[in-house]
Amino acid sequence: MMFLSVSEQNFAEEVLESSVPVLVNFWAPWCGLCRAINPLLTRFQAEWGEQNIKMVSINADESLRLASMYRLTTLPTILVFGGGKVMHRIDSFHGRDDFRRALENIMTSSLDPVRS
Repeated sequence: MMFLSVSEQNFAEEVLESSVPVLVNFWAPWCGLCRAINPLLTRFQAEWGEQNIKMVSINADESLRLASMYRLTTLPTILVFGGGKVMHRIDSFHGRDDFRRALENIMTSSLDPVRS
C-alpha cells in the first residue's frame, strides 16, 4: 500500500494536526473488502494529489484505542479529517461503485475552498 501507515503513536501529529484534509483508511489484514478498495484509493490519491489531501492507513487490529475512539463497527471505514475533526465518514457501502461515488462526493466537498 502506498499510503503513510499511521499508528496510535503518530496519529495526532499526522492526522489531527495536519494542515490539509486527511483521509484515514481503517483496515485489517483479514478484510477482503479492504483489499478490494485499495486500487480505488490509490487512483484517488493520484488524481487528487498530496497537496490537496493526505491519505493514511491504520491497521484497526493494531490500533484498538483509535478503533474504539472512532466507534468503528465495520471495516473498511474511511474517515476524512479537517482541522482535527471528522468531516466525513464512509463505513457502509455496497461494492466498489458505491464506495467510489461516496469518495467522489467527499473529495469534491472536502476540497471546496469555501469552508465554514
